[in-house]
Amino acid sequence: MTHPAPRLSTADQSAESEDFPADRTFPDEAYEACLTGDQRSVVRELEALGRGGSDDGDASASASPSSDPTAVVVEADRGRGKSSAAGIAAGALAAAGSDVLVTAPEYRSAREVFVRAAALLESLGREFETDHDPPRDIRVVGGECASGGRVRFAEPTDAADLLDESDGNAAPDAVFVDEAAALSVRLLERFLAAPTVAFTTTVHGYEGAGRGFSVRFRDRLAESDHAVVETRLADPIRYAAGDPVEAWAFHALLLDARPPVEEVVAGVEAASESVEYRRLSPAELLADETLLREVFGLLVLAHYRTEPDDLARLLDAPNLSVRALVADSESPARSGHVVAVALLAREGDLPADLREHMYEGGRVRGNMLPDVLTSQLRDEEAGVPAGMRVVRIATHHAVRSRGLSSRLLSEIREEFADDLDWLGTGFGATPDLLRFWRANGYRTVQLSTTRNDASGEYSALMLDPLSAAGAALHDRHARWFASRIASMLADPLRDADADVVRALLRTVEASVELDLSAWDWRAVAASAYGPGLYDAAPRPFRRLALRYFVDAGREDEADLLSAREERLLVRKVLQGHPWSEVADELGFHSSGQCMRALGDAYEPLVDRYGDEAARQEAERYSE
Repeated sequence: MTHPAPRLSTADQSAESEDFPADRTFPDEAYEACLTGDQRSVVRELEALGRGGSDDGDASASASPSSDPTAVVVEADRGRGKSSAAGIAAGALAAAGSDVLVTAPEYRSAREVFVRAAALLESLGREFETDHDPPRDIRVVGGECASGGRVRFAEPTDAADLLDESDGNAAPDAVFVDEAAALSVRLLERFLAAPTVAFTTTVHGYEGAGRGFSVRFRDRLAESDHAVVETRLADPIRYAAGDPVEAWAFHALLLDARPPVEEVVAGVEAASESVEYRRLSPAELLADETLLREVFGLLVLAHYRTEPDDLARLLDAPNLSVRALVADSESPARSGHVVAVALLAREGDLPADLREHMYEGGRVRGNMLPDVLTSQLRDEEAGVPAGMRVVRIATHHAVRSRGLSSRLLSEIREEFADDLDWLGTGFGATPDLLRFWRANGYRTVQLSTTRNDASGEYSALMLDPLSAAGAALHDRHARWFASRIASMLADPLRDADADVVRALLRTVEASVELDLSAWDWRAVAASAYGPGLYDAAPRPFRRLALRYFVDAGREDEADLLSAREERLLVRKVLQGHPWSEVADELGFHSSGQCMRALGDAYEPLVDRYGDEAARQEAERYSE
């Protein structure tokens, strides 16, 4: 279904035709910099990030940070000047001495914020220093404020970390998150730690299409302590009102692509005979624009970040293909509606010279999984087996939790079982996603040591072997991963979420040998049943914790430990955080209580895995 082109203003709201707000706190120059009355209205709403009223009557000085938690949400179609409005507001706050932090999926998305902030400071006659042209850091060095203001950029995950004052950071006074819908919900939630924050995003377009921001994050925002101010821009700036070029670009790039309306798919079930598994070729998609819009609309909605190149790759990339579940249509003019779709990339089966090039640090496009396994994990043979990576998978939101994604993966597996060696995937690891892929037969072979800038998550790589060669590839990497994950959690992954780690380790299919001496077992058993101390011998505790989590992923019986006890094992034993921090995080009254809880958690582990030395040690304190 074709959606309307970008909204147009229904009233003449030129900036020149309206008076400045009587109770404004930003300086007059901020409103003079606005190009439309629409933009001026948004700048007025962004004053909510400051505190009105000053003792000396200086409007610019009164634009200091708000004392009450406040969030401003600015929505707009492309080319309406939302980033410019944010830049004007950021400049006004910096002119008043505020430290303003700006983040976006990429700096280029926020470039206009800095250009407009610098222009406003210049019009106000404020002296400032910049680091680049265009700037990423603007520092006010002179003027009427005792402390110079600042507008600075940070990548999303770094920006979220800067809000954690427990790490010794000086938290910014205000935060601007540009193109917010292009970030994951979990990352967006972290910005609610800021007392004053603005989220600006595109309404129609890849950045704003995902339901993560429009539905799930909106719910989190409503539940937060922030007073929420919502505003939007409609007047076009980049184009004239009604410009056919804008309408053409909007249509040609599928900025309005959407999945089928809920009513036509609402009754679909995974086991329904009306649902057909189909291969959708580029020619078929190009011949049926409605089908193309449904496929691309689902892929966009399922992901927090899509670019125009993704549409081109969908239709042109030689190693990409589309598989879908299509439900029968009641209309004789339609062959059906897409209820689930997967974008697949064929990888591997590389010749020796390309494998050598990759091993020595070269990039081979279109081979993400073999690339990581070869260049990062030093396996030159990883590119030999042929595989298919699930790049994206999406189910219509009206029929989620009905098994459609699992059925689609099952159909894909059946199709390629005799032709390929492995299926794989890579994604920002969350507990729910890890459980989903594990339930569908995929097992983890790697977790990245840096967070994805857009999702804020560490990325997991998973494999599902289809042949002996695929099984050999999986088995050796699963074995290597199990051998190194404990040391990774104690260093580069020390800040990984405990629930992510709990779910992740359950997706590892490899043997974890305990390799504990009689003395090791006595140390663990004495801590569990007697006066022993974890701090005296962390290693055997770590090996036993790892064995427990990996075994828990392979066994159907109930877990031996509660969720809280498992988090305790992750945060203290595997990641090595101080007792006081772990106690505070997990709600223990004191470090001593936390220590006793760790001993209690090891009792069932000693009972299950302990040898004769462990049993004898435990019996000494049980009599």
